[in-house]
Amino acid sequence: MARMLTIDPEESPRHNFAYELQRHRLEAGLTQRQLATRVGCSESLIGYIENVKRKPSRQLAEILDRILPSPPDHFLRLYKRATWEEAPEHFRGWLDVEHDATAIRSWSPLLVWGLLQTEQYAQAVFEAEPMISPEQIEERVAARLRRKSILTRPAPPMVLALIDEAVLSRCVGGPKVMSDQLAYILEASRYPNVTVQVVPKDSPAAICGLLGGFSLGFMGGTPYAAYMEAQPKGHMAADRGIVAQLSARYDAIRADAHRQDTSRRIIEDVMNQWAQQI
Repeated sequence: MARMLTIDPEESPRHNFAYELQRHRLEAGLTQRQLATRVGCSESLIGYIENVKRKPSRQLAEILDRILPSPPDHFLRLYKRATWEEAPEHFRGWLDVEHDATAIRSWSPLLVWGLLQTEQYAQAVFEAEPMISPEQIEERVAARLRRKSILTRPAPPMVLALIDEAVLSRCVGGPKVMSDQLAYILEASRYPNVTVQVVPKDSPAAICGLLGGFSLGFMGGTPYAAYMEAQPKGHMAADRGIVAQLSARYDAIRADAHRQDTSRRIIEDVMNQWAQQI
């Protein structure tokens, strides 16, 4: 059997698909060319997917389920995760940005940023949404937890999260949920690739960001995409002008933010206040 590539299936849903594709192909004794012939695609496409350079298609996943020995709908389930099919449609493009970006910057004026949310906090956020089913809540919480894997994967993006001080005191899910949530933010802020800064409630610069939270995706030091929170749903933008405006707004807000060590002390103080209410 040929030697498998060094792919960490836990790094991301797309890595998991690549790993499982290669594993089942090799177990079936097929080369990439032989599998491509059976699938009806190019050998290079199989290679690109196994090297996590291309996203799989739904059609490919369905064909793989027919021709490779695997559990029923195995590749279809992996495809749904790898392409975030279970996530709201308006959010899927941003999830690809998070996966590919070398740096991500976020501004959170109302709620804890998604990548820093605990399972219980995310559950409380989704439960508050009108007309959402228990099944949808479960799917969205699971998807949010999978997103967080990018923070600890090999070669993770550099993350800079700005949090309005008022977010720390806004009760979501009760005191225990809030205490655990702030403890997790403190833990994440010690990752070598994560910086968390608290923006004072009385910050004049933060006023320009109170209309809604947003995130910026960077590649090679340049912002190239943004996601903006809005009602009833957010949206992504790749327009250079919009991204530049948001980047300038972000820099203005960050100029008023506390240093990370001060931010940690503030978060810890509020965490202890929540803990006393449990």
